[in-house]
Amino acid sequence: MKTRKLFSFSGFSLTVGLVCLTGCSTVNTVERAQPTAQKQMVADKRIITDASLNRRVRVLGVNESTGVGGLLRIQVEVLNTTRSLQRFNYKFEWFDENGNLVSTPTSVSLPRHIEGKESLFLNATAPTETAKDFRLKLIED
Repeated sequence: MKTRKLFSFSGFSLTVGLVCLTGCSTVNTVERAQPTAQKQMVADKRIITDASLNRRVRVLGVNESTGVGGLLRIQVEVLNTTRSLQRFNYKFEWFDENGNLVSTPTSVSLPRHIEGKESLFLNATAPTETAKDFRLKLIED
């Protein structure tokens, strides 16, 4: 008699465990109703990309702010519109108040990849105080 109750209890526990495992596969996220930090997103044409990459990796927005020491800070959000991994290179170029290119040793293309349907941020800080504007180049890998 005791064995039967124990088996029935174990079977019940196993059933409950399987139900919990299958029912717990979703991810819940929480977001404030009134966020404390507000993005200053701007529509921007300073982003250059080739046509084939633009169909797969889209720019969602550009956030521009001033960082420590008055340096320009840029954050660009991009989205992979496909379901597969996309590889690309990106490069920030900086310009002074007269529109002249600010030459820096860090002006190189950097490789990046983005998973399918994922969005990510590309961040950059101006190399000098004289850099007042930027251009971002997105290039297919």
